[in-house]
Amino acid sequence: MLKEERQHSILNEVELHNRVLLTDLADKLNVSVDTVRRDVKELDEENMLIKVHGGAVSLGFTNHAPQRNNVYALDKKIIIAKKAISLLRNNSVILIDGGTTCLELAKLLPTNLKLTCFTLSLPVAMELLRKPNVETIFIGGALSKDSQMAMGPSTIHALSDIKVDYSFIGTGYVDPEFGLTEFDWDVVQTKKAVINASKKTVLLCISEKLNSQHRFKTCHLNVINTMITELEPWDAKLEAFKNLNIQIL
Repeated sequence: MLKEERQHSILNEVELHNRVLLTDLADKLNVSVDTVRRDVKELDEENMLIKVHGGAVSLGFTNHAPQRNNVYALDKKIIIAKKAISLLRNNSVILIDGGTTCLELAKLLPTNLKLTCFTLSLPVAMELLRKPNVETIFIGGALSKDSQMAMGPSTIHALSDIKVDYSFIGTGYVDPEFGLTEFDWDVVQTKKAVINASKKTVLLCISEKLNSQHRFKTCHLNVINTMITELEPWDAKLEAFKNLNIQIL
C-alpha cells in the first residue's frame, strides 16, 4: 500500500470513529506501529488530525466549537439529528451524550421546544445554552481532554440519581450480534450509566459504523429502544438489525 493510500485510510478511520489507537491502525493496515506513528505525526503537522498519546483524534471531535467543515459526514449526521428531534415533545426530560452527531442534535433543537436536558458533554452544554426554552443541567466529573466529556466515578454516581425520558447516545462501533462496543473502558462504564438513567435509549449512528466491533461491550442491541441512521428504515443495509426488537428510524 502506498503511503498516500495508507494515510487516507488512517484519516477515514479517525474521522469515522473520532478517536483510534495506533495499534488498531497498525493491525488494520498490516504495518508496524512505528509506520503508523510516523503517518499520524505527518497528518498532525498538516492539520488533518490531532496526534495524542497512543493514537489520534479527529479535528471535529476534539474541538469544543468545531467548524462544520471539520465534521465527518455532516450531511448524514444532520439527517439523523432531525429524525431524533421528531421523538421529542414539550416538557420532555432528556439526556444528550457527547460526540459530533449528538452535538448536531443540540444545535438543531427548535428554539420553541421546552425541554429539560442533562448532558455530560461540555460542547453540547454550551450549545444548549443558546436555546431559550431548554433548561440545561451539566453532569460533572473528570473532563476528558479529547472529547470534553465528563466521565469516571463522580459522573456515574450523578447519573444514578436521575431517570430521563430519553437518552440520545452515540457509539464507536455497533454490530447486530455483538451490540455496542468501544475501545475505552471508562467510556463504556459511563455509557452504561447513561443507559441505566434512561426510560428509553436512542442510538444515533451513521451507517458506516454498522457491522463493526471493538474490545469493550457497552450493551446488547436489545437494550436500545430506537436506532437512528441516515438511511431509510427499509434499506438493505439495516436488514440484520430488523429482527432485534428495536425501532429503526
